[in-house]
Amino acid sequence: MQVVWAILGSAFNVVLVLALAPLLQGVARKITARIHSRQGPPLLQPYFDLLKLLGKEDIESGKTPAMQRFAALLSLAAMLAVACFLPMGFSAPMKLAGDVLLLIYLLTLCGISTLLAGMAAGSTYSLIGVSREMMTMITLEPLLAVALIVGALHAGSLRLDAVLRGSVYASDGFPWSGLIMVAVMLLSFQAFVQRAPFDICEAETELMEGPLLEYSGPKLALFQYAQMARLIIYSTVFAALFLPWGAQLPFPLGWLLFWAKVFVMALLVTVIAATHARYRIDQALRYFAGLLAASTVALVLATFGY
Repeated sequence: MQVVWAILGSAFNVVLVLALAPLLQGVARKITARIHSRQGPPLLQPYFDLLKLLGKEDIESGKTPAMQRFAALLSLAAMLAVACFLPMGFSAPMKLAGDVLLLIYLLTLCGISTLLAGMAAGSTYSLIGVSREMMTMITLEPLLAVALIVGALHAGSLRLDAVLRGSVYASDGFPWSGLIMVAVMLLSFQAFVQRAPFDICEAETELMEGPLLEYSGPKLALFQYAQMARLIIYSTVFAALFLPWGAQLPFPLGWLLFWAKVFVMALLVTVIAATHARYRIDQALRYFAGLLAASTVALVLATFGY
């Protein structure tokens, strides 16, 4: 019976992500338009855009079509797989089927799919975008890994149900490591969801969408869907790790509070993206290097129980 509930819970989380990710994108577009004193597109426009792309002819224009198809499927599949391991207002459906290391691998897979997509396309702009994405991943992905490891050290376990419940604050004394990682993750959150000022590998004014330049139709729809889902997935990880309060409230209070946290994170991302200019790649790398140094300090403190 436990397996049945895990499957049903996973399916519910996946459907929620697929249903709400375009809606959050529509809300973000509306807010951005208001900040820029524009009318903006309809709230449901992202749904129409995805349906239109899915209905188009799948044109193979890259050097390695099979790899392009695989990368497009991998990008969305990785995000949806992560949704099965996260507590989205309820207990995580597949919490006993994986641990922190698996979560890190799955989150990294979406970035790897972008690398594969750019290399399979083979255009100059795609390869430049791939190089930027690779440099960004080297300095950015360790930040999330350190945050989860800090939580695992405090929880004394790699189990997701033990780590994803505010474990970064469960220290022997004052939770210095947890507070440092809250600041680090907040300052790097824009980059994790690939929004301005850190949408460097897909900079449309410089690289014309970079790794996705050669993509159209259904494959582009899958990449865009994964990009929309990324905001919900990373907001869920942030809320579970750093904002656990209210998670134990009975339904529907706990469920509504969780989605309120996700909406606040999406609102924060949207406002920052609409009011900040894009960083250059060298500026972003220096920025991430400073955050990586701070996260290293937090990791050392966590090993001593702080």
